Amino acid sequence: MDRRRFLQHAATGFAVGQLLRIAPRACAATPARRKPNIVYVLTDQWRAQATGYAGDPNVKTPQLDSLASQSVNFKNAVSVCPVCTPYRASLLTGRYPLSTGMFMNDLYFPSEELCMAEIYKKAGYDTGYIGKWHLDGHGRDSYIPKERRQGFDHWQVLECTHSYNKSHYYDGEDKAKRTWKGYDAYAQTKEAQKYIRDHAKSQKPFLLMISYGGPHFPHHTAPKELQALYPPQSIALRPNVPDNMKKQARKEAQGYYAHCTALDRCVGDLLATLQTSGLSEDTIFVFTSDHGEMLGSQGHRPCGKQRPWDESVCVPFLLRYPATQKKRTLKAPINTPDILPTLLSLSGIRIPDLVEGADLSGLITGKDPDTDRAALFMAVHPFAGYHRGKAFRGIRTSRYTYVRSLDGPWLLYDNQSDPYQRKNLVGVAAHAELQKKLERQLQAKLAKTKDAFASPEQYRKEWGYTVDSRDAIPYRKGAKMQTPRKRAK
Repeated sequence: MDRRRFLQHAATGFAVGQLLRIAPRACAATPARRKPNIVYVLTDQWRAQATGYAGDPNVKTPQLDSLASQSVNFKNAVSVCPVCTPYRASLLTGRYPLSTGMFMNDLYFPSEELCMAEIYKKAGYDTGYIGKWHLDGHGRDSYIPKERRQGFDHWQVLECTHSYNKSHYYDGEDKAKRTWKGYDAYAQTKEAQKYIRDHAKSQKPFLLMISYGGPHFPHHTAPKELQALYPPQSIALRPNVPDNMKKQARKEAQGYYAHCTALDRCVGDLLATLQTSGLSEDTIFVFTSDHGEMLGSQGHRPCGKQRPWDESVCVPFLLRYPATQKKRTLKAPINTPDILPTLLSLSGIRIPDLVEGADLSGLITGKDPDTDRAALFMAVHPFAGYHRGKAFRGIRTSRYTYVRSLDGPWLLYDNQSDPYQRKNLVGVAAHAELQKKLERQLQAKLAKTKDAFASPEQYRKEWGYTVDSRDAIPYRKGAKMQTPRKRAK
């Protein structure tokens, strides 16, 4: 059932049982309890390893370290397709990239899709979005009208920019381009704080998404006073950065970590505002990222993404909800499509049948055991910094990474004994049974998601996309807007 029919039926209350499946824990909340607010902090290109609580010896993230001590920490959080647009589409729908066609950057996200804010609005929520969108496909600097905002009402947004000190946005229905004052994340945080304070006395809960552009490159644009905290010569690189990449990696890491520290301060400000507004106990606060950053690891240049290694695939994921959560660190992976159904369940909202991800709310409340599971990740059509790269499908468990390319088995790592993924076990006789087991798990995931793992060219043809010389969707001024068409049966 498509978005339009869902919204029509949801509005009339008709055939609700046919439209929705009941989340296993959707009714667990006390009926008298007000539904929780949601504050979702989404960063861009922040790899899972780059926090103090995750053990990075360089980065200074005191606010996140404190948040981690109060939260459920999914230490094996996975980006289903580690690049901006595909992640965001999957986050908002709870669906896989090949279900929506959103597997490349700079596509237009069709308004027919049923999205997070629309579901929450029907449940009585106010909705707001501040920062980077990257789902409109009409040009990175273009105004986005209300009908293309996927249910978000409060709107201070630009499609995409990496000019953090001269960053533009559009405010509500005003088509005049505005400029954030100073470093954009600081200004965006102030607006988010205002939104929280303005809604503190409301009887309606709210869903607020704050989407920061950093620590995505350019790294040298981070606040200078924070860059001074990270002299390049003092930065300890991961052991999987080869010698010939170390100088460049340290140079980029200085700004990368400075962006991280700047955003850490923003998180602290948001949490303080929730506290002073009396909303901390009844607000689900999430901190995460759309994908990671290679920063020289495995010999891949800084600013690298859409690779199958942990630096690219794994992201931080902290969830704090004092009203119901059990504070702990979880080994079970959480994947991008799992986020929406999990949040809906924690909010006491029924989960639409369209959603493909798993409800992991039981892990957060402590009702379910922390058992292992496999998370599927992919590069359907490599592009944007990974030009001529391999298409791949892989799974990440709490211990292993297994990846196939179109040529066959490609990578197998035991992340427990080899945390920097330096020893590929594919084809090693002693691990043949393990490889077979993980291959079966991967094939089961592909079958469940109806993923035939075809060539990038085949998917491009099926969905009707035209790419440029970088194998990317063109987004420069005058480029044609491209949107997923219905696939040939």
